[in-house]
Amino acid sequence: IPFDGGLRCLCWKILLNYLPLEKALWSSLLKKQRDLYSQFLKEMIIQPGIAKANLGVSREDVTLEDHPLNPNPDSRWNTYFKDNEVLLQIDKDVRRLYPDMAFFQRPTDYPCLLILDPQNEFETLRKRVEQTTLKSQTVARNRSGVTNVSSPLKTTPNALSEYEVLPNGCEAHWEVVERILFIYAKLNPGIAYVQGMNEIVGPLYYTFATDPNSEWKEHAEADTFFCFTNLMAEIRDNFIKSLDDSQCGITYKMEKVYSTLKEKDVELYLKLQEQNIKPQFFAFRWLTLLLSQEFLLPDVIRIWDSLFADDKRFDFLLLVCCAMLTLIRDQLLEGDFTLNMRLLQDYPISDVHLILKKAKELQDSK
Repeated sequence: IPFDGGLRCLCWKILLNYLPLEKALWSSLLKKQRDLYSQFLKEMIIQPGIAKANLGVSREDVTLEDHPLNPNPDSRWNTYFKDNEVLLQIDKDVRRLYPDMAFFQRPTDYPCLLILDPQNEFETLRKRVEQTTLKSQTVARNRSGVTNVSSPLKTTPNALSEYEVLPNGCEAHWEVVERILFIYAKLNPGIAYVQGMNEIVGPLYYTFATDPNSEWKEHAEADTFFCFTNLMAEIRDNFIKSLDDSQCGITYKMEKVYSTLKEKDVELYLKLQEQNIKPQFFAFRWLTLLLSQEFLLPDVIRIWDSLFADDKRFDFLLLVCCAMLTLIRDQLLEGDFTLNMRLLQDYPISDVHLILKKAKELQDSK
């Protein structure tokens, strides 16, 4: 999909069911959704007790009923501290988003004035993280459910200042991504935040935040949030551990990669089986993160063009994975377990057009 004229941004919004096909409805729908996102910001980024009356939210002082040490699960303070655990993990992940690119460290041209305006007394998530890390241990829960607790005293001195601190009134693109993920976690407590979601939201936000159409670029945060939410509705089962072995879970999809490979290239399939190379060793990451970790960001975006445009978009993803295997079949057939694992975990081909062409051939050969 061409980037010129904002065509890709527009197509993605339609393909991800954010915008309807009827152009006449776009203006009113975008206004409604962007206003709704502003409402989410007001309700979810405010520390309990500092909401300003003039924003239509009653000021709630610390009272006998609700205070920071209140153990009641319904306490707003209790919720605030629980949210901080999720926020610390999000913060850790978004700070290292695409470290080989300067984009996410740069200031956005459209900082969130609602939060950065000193008149409003809102605190930024970055400030909240800094205050929390000074007071508590960092809790990190990885995809397999393992919880790591590390003391802030043991973290590297530059952990919080990994990126240059921007002047007041500015915010970096990674901070915008952090806010999107935090609000998503608040609105979806059943799944909240799982490591890897940052890799899904990154390419969406980058695409919308570099839109040549400045009128749409200004609202990249809200538009990314809703497109990310819609995309997650389709792939969220990949992130829910309890569903791993169900028919909608990630294990089933990984096995599907192998059953598709068996149909297309039985010799290669048998070789991988013989070496006991399970799809979990490489396809887990490929499928869960929609290949966002296997290629450079511009190439990931090109792959996503094809994924989003396909009616059966995640069936096509399985074919892309098969194409990636068949394109290195000669090396895999010759290699031993160690060599093949290295090939699959650090995929050697960077020409995504070749991969997509092969995937289309596999699709047409059904």
